[in-house]
Amino acid sequence: MSASSAFNDEKGGSSSVGEPEYGHDPASGGIFSSDYKRHDDLKEMLDSNKDSLKLEAMKRIVAMIARGKNASDLFPAVVKNVACKNIEVKKLVYVYLVRYAEEQQDLALLSISTFQRGLKDPNQLIRASALRVLSSIRVTIIVPIMMLAIKEAASDMSPYVRKTAAHAIPKLYSLDPEQKDQLIEVIEKLLADKTTLVAGSVVMAFEEVCPERIDLIHKNYRKLCNLLIDVEEWGQVVIINMLTRYARTQFLNPNINESLLEEGADKTFYGSDEDEDEDEEEKEKKAEATAMAKRKPYVMDPDHRLLLRNTKPLLQSRNAAVVMAVAQLYFHLAPKAEVGVIAKALVRLLRSHSEVQYVVLQNVATMTIKRRGMFEPYLKSFYIRSTDPTQIKVLKLEVLTNLANETNISTILREFQTYIKSMDKDFVAATIQAIGRCATNIGEVRDTCLNGLVQLLSNRDELVVAESVVVIKKLLQMQPEKHSDIIKHMAKLIDNIQVPMARASILWLIGEYCEHVPKIAPDVLRKMAKSFTNEEDIVKLQIINLAAKLYLTNSKQTKLLTQYVLNLAKYDQNYDIRDRARFIRQLIVPTEKSGALSKYAKKLFLALKPAPVLESPFKDRDHFQLGSLSHLLNAKAGGYQELPDWPEAAPDPSVRNVEVPEWTKCSSREKRKEKKVEKPFYSDSEGESGPTESADSESDSASRSESASPSEESRSASESEESEEGSESEEEEEEEQEKDKKKKKKELSKPVQESESEQSSEEEERKHERKSKPRVQTKSDSESESDEEEEESESESSQSESEESESETEVRKKKKAAESKPPLKPVKKENKKESKKEMSLLDLDDFNPAPSPQVTPVNTFLSNSLVTDLEGLSLSDSVLAPATIAPSSALKNYELLHRITGEGLSVEYCFSRQPFSPDANMVAVQMQFTNSATSEAKNLHMEDVKLQSGMRVKEFPEIELLPAGETATAVMGIDFCDSTQAANFQLCTHTRKFFVSIQPPVGELMRPIFLTENEFKKEQGQLMGMNEITEKLTLDVKCRNEHAIVQRVTTAANLSRVPCGSDKECSPPVPPPKHPVHRFAGRTVTSGSLVLVTVATKEEGGAQLTVNCEKMVIGTMLVKDILLALTQ
Repeated sequence: MSASSAFNDEKGGSSSVGEPEYGHDPASGGIFSSDYKRHDDLKEMLDSNKDSLKLEAMKRIVAMIARGKNASDLFPAVVKNVACKNIEVKKLVYVYLVRYAEEQQDLALLSISTFQRGLKDPNQLIRASALRVLSSIRVTIIVPIMMLAIKEAASDMSPYVRKTAAHAIPKLYSLDPEQKDQLIEVIEKLLADKTTLVAGSVVMAFEEVCPERIDLIHKNYRKLCNLLIDVEEWGQVVIINMLTRYARTQFLNPNINESLLEEGADKTFYGSDEDEDEDEEEKEKKAEATAMAKRKPYVMDPDHRLLLRNTKPLLQSRNAAVVMAVAQLYFHLAPKAEVGVIAKALVRLLRSHSEVQYVVLQNVATMTIKRRGMFEPYLKSFYIRSTDPTQIKVLKLEVLTNLANETNISTILREFQTYIKSMDKDFVAATIQAIGRCATNIGEVRDTCLNGLVQLLSNRDELVVAESVVVIKKLLQMQPEKHSDIIKHMAKLIDNIQVPMARASILWLIGEYCEHVPKIAPDVLRKMAKSFTNEEDIVKLQIINLAAKLYLTNSKQTKLLTQYVLNLAKYDQNYDIRDRARFIRQLIVPTEKSGALSKYAKKLFLALKPAPVLESPFKDRDHFQLGSLSHLLNAKAGGYQELPDWPEAAPDPSVRNVEVPEWTKCSSREKRKEKKVEKPFYSDSEGESGPTESADSESDSASRSESASPSEESRSASESEESEEGSESEEEEEEEQEKDKKKKKKELSKPVQESESEQSSEEEERKHERKSKPRVQTKSDSESESDEEEEESESESSQSESEESESETEVRKKKKAAESKPPLKPVKKENKKESKKEMSLLDLDDFNPAPSPQVTPVNTFLSNSLVTDLEGLSLSDSVLAPATIAPSSALKNYELLHRITGEGLSVEYCFSRQPFSPDANMVAVQMQFTNSATSEAKNLHMEDVKLQSGMRVKEFPEIELLPAGETATAVMGIDFCDSTQAANFQLCTHTRKFFVSIQPPVGELMRPIFLTENEFKKEQGQLMGMNEITEKLTLDVKCRNEHAIVQRVTTAANLSRVPCGSDKECSPPVPPPKHPVHRFAGRTVTSGSLVLVTVATKEEGGAQLTVNCEKMVIGTMLVKDILLALTQ
């Protein structure tokens, strides 16, 4: 059965046997039998051994579900395939199970062990799907299993699985609210997640489970603000709404001083008219008012500013919900002067679908009441189109009415005149009401509006006339004495108007202001008495009222008429009218029985009535959060959380500070600059760039503001987000181009660390080369290259520092003098070293008798304060030797081309662990060509390089001739883009082409850097949570001593040993600590992401391995490699 034929059931026929066939006679039972057959067919396919048939069946079943067909009777057949090896089938089975697990709970429970196995699957999509199915089985028995699964998934390496865990939390909470405390722990853990994929989902879970636990947000507030721009759209909406409520509890009202000033100004203004001998109390009040006016100016919390600054770009989002969320955030949180930015974005949304327009206009209507000026420039955007649906037209009218003022009222009224000609009667009625509201709000145009409405009374359309009468009635109540001729005009209409509400309004007007029309009123009553029995109830009530009022004011002419009307009403079918007639008769016709009330009849009927206030229906809606369902309905919807009031005093802002170890805290830029002068090595200006120079802009920006102190952020608030974005884009450019030439805006610390890492790797290489002499030529090349690099880094650092203060430049001059000498006179270095033996930490020549020209520049970089820091350290040779010098065994050779495959040409390669001078972002790969054939090989070169996206290759120079039996060496550079993907290419000779590939071990993707122990701990503190992987292991018997551990770790990964400080972990040479902790540091070659490794030894050969890395994939692979190295 073909795939397409499965969809024929919609057409009412069938193309072959077994297809669904909708018989014309429902009693024939054709539907049931053919359905049964069709499902039989699918069941057979699901039971087959072929994955292709299973996949076809699952596709058709999922297609049925998508079209709303019931496929629940296939549940047993589908569940069997949960354990299928084919990933495509497995995915579709999970899609089916998520849909039907809740309905078929018993059958789903039978396969629960399979779901649990799915949670351990190597494929992240399967793990996530298994968790999704598990959380869809809503049976209380499996709550503990679900809880365990969610906890495990929350620690999963894949952000997609962690996201699914966040989605499962509200499901479990709705099933068993008693799990709340455990779920809050999981939410707290996931809130600390740095990936954008998880952020939106975990905040959603937070809103569902524990929205009152605002303390969980404090530490993550800045991170959420910075991640916001990269979160998916629906996550952005959830986060923005949550942060709106958070900000209302944590920050002060930015408009508080304006409102106080306005109140103070009013009080003093009115106070000035009072007599001089005023009471002391009034004087006190005046003093309070002036004190309020002189109150200290409001200073915005830097975190408040951070939120406004980071949400502003989202006003350009393509998603209307995101724009609406940012608009409500600005409306509720921003200073009045800044709210205006949202107007343009909201007007842009009016070009969207009518559903979106409806929601946006509801919110705009509310905003225009409070902040009218915001939308005035966009008045024309609210003009009504003939194609707009009625509800949109009415909302636009509402906005136009709210925006009406003395300057634009003439334009708006002209618009209204055209709207009255519309065919849409509801819209016309709304327009007339809008004209009435404009007239009440703006006194200058009241007469114009009245005249316009009176003209409408001669309109042919009865509905227009009726609505006009109702509105005129309301307007006349404001100044009835001026408009007696309008009342006369309306009295004439009583014969023609048939709409009950309009007739009732005219009668009420004539009765209320009968003294203005003494001659006409009795005649109107006469006409009404004639038609009384045929009128609607609402009109009858007004006729009785008119009769009573005329009886009280003009009883001569109307006494008999009134009695006649009351008699007719006495026998009316409607009991309301009968009751009213009896009540009025007793009240106005005095008899012996009538009580004391009849004396006051005139006061009761002819009392002055206040004029009605025509208000916007949106007047009080702003107490609901804008953009919420409750605001749309103007009623509190289920699950709505009230918007908190602003606090009186600002809560403690330090709760949002992320804990940074004591030695890195620095309160202001000035102090930090001083610190730079004293200790350029430690300079790590926290606020301006993150603690680690990562290529990943997300973590970069997050760490930048997380580690920044609030005082510093307030200073940098004026430097808007553009500068931040600028600096990030610069970093990206640097990675793409040559880093050496572009790092003008980096701090001093980075060049220092780079140059040191280069030197340490050169030292390793030099020692290795001394042991294996055939590579003398490459050594000298690399030395000269590294010399050039060091000079470059020195000149760059001095260039970047020249922008600093004068005092710093003086210090630098002294340094430069020292730096310029060493390359010329290597002999002096030896003398210098003898005088400062304490510097053994960095003077690697203790182990190399030959002088090394590369070492000294490092010393000259160090200021005196660092020297004194290091004076207390005395490190034994055994500790230091392996730390910085890679043993010869470290360079492992890999076979690229076997001599049999290569027809006599064999090629081996190794990762030389030296900086690749043409491009610092590339890994240097040293290749050794051996020609075992009898003939010579010519023109050895590379062709047809195939790389994954982002990877780059710098080809080795062509080897023109390789004689038989000879060996040649060449170096090529590969930018693996921080991944272990292979670089594939063709190795060509003058006659043949060989397909080869180079795949790096993860340990070769990094370069060593020098960190002190304090720096290591600080950086480690900032790479916790998801960026930390810990494993326990038992060390190999041969690997129990310090030297062996260090050797194996540095062999597995190109890292440098971190020397121990004054801690008890590394003590003076005698005695060594019982269980030392070994630390290693490096950065990935491409992005410069930190890699920190800690091996803590324990009793009986036990150890704990911890890897902290910004790139979690690299961290995971590195853990496996180092575990293998230490346990085998």
